[in-house]
Amino acid sequence: MTDNATDIAVVGFAHAPHVPETFGTTNGVEMLVPCFQQLYSDLGITKSDIDFWCSGSSDYLAGRAFSFISAVDAIGAVPPINESHVEMDAAWALYEAFVKLKSGQARTALVYGFGKSSAGTLRQVLTLQLDPYLVAPLWPDALSIAGLQARAGLDAGRWTERDMAAVAAGDSGDVESLLATPYVADPLRAHDCAPITDGAAAIVLAVGDRARELCERPAWITGMAHRIDTPVLGARDLTVSPSTSAAAQALTGGDLSGFDLAELHAPFSHQQLILTEAIGLKPETKVNLSGGALAANPMFAAGLERIGFAAEAIMAGTANRALAHATSGPALQQNLVTVLEALA
Repeated sequence: MTDNATDIAVVGFAHAPHVPETFGTTNGVEMLVPCFQQLYSDLGITKSDIDFWCSGSSDYLAGRAFSFISAVDAIGAVPPINESHVEMDAAWALYEAFVKLKSGQARTALVYGFGKSSAGTLRQVLTLQLDPYLVAPLWPDALSIAGLQARAGLDAGRWTERDMAAVAAGDSGDVESLLATPYVADPLRAHDCAPITDGAAAIVLAVGDRARELCERPAWITGMAHRIDTPVLGARDLTVSPSTSAAAQALTGGDLSGFDLAELHAPFSHQQLILTEAIGLKPETKVNLSGGALAANPMFAAGLERIGFAAEAIMAGTANRALAHATSGPALQQNLVTVLEALA
């Protein structure tokens, strides 16, 4: 690999404990401070070494306007910082930081996301991101939307309830036991749905030689792309994800060989089936070794965590090439794909 100043790598990753409820404030400060301190310690840096900060969160989820401003308390007031924010999963904040570093405006960036899902009725809060004129007034909660998507796939013969249970069970789980459990939103059972999780995550990016100084084995980002499908649920086939396919195609050209692992942001079991097909993952690629969003789903940090866990495997030497995916919006409306590699 050349010493190109625009070669960008993940050099650090930290996340808060995945718990059903925390007792801190909705601005995430109490969850973020330990993440930042872990990164400073692991990398041997201070906040003065970070050129750019970018965060992802949701004022709807926090229940207050400009909640991300009060989250900056986790960074501190001195020295002054260069900061930005996206009102969605922090994977898109990482994309913004990636572009910032590519443009040469910074050499290091710290990206973070946070969400306190336990602060309100999450399934109803997510309704607020739907069409405010025709859909939101009906108040379909998140499970109802996902249930419609799952039912569409079942009726079309694209997957079965056994396929969905197999995703939740993993390699060693008991599919039969899962199928014997009751529905929570037909055809979804509890194991098909991501748990409500409070959490936060943070990633440090660095360019070129600076990345090599901070990390013995950086996870180099060799490509990022995101695409969007229509938010109108009735105007698209919910059983497929063309935006995911387009993003993956833009990065890989359709060649998915050589990926050791993939981290897919699938809050519902059937969505992992959709994403696996949309990306075109090979059977030999291990999927969601971290457990994925079905194990823990910290809102507005879960997508960033997929990139973090994929990068962590590369930095630890257990993988050489990985793919990470993040989603935002109802029924896989917006999708981001990242390719990370260990390069000489």
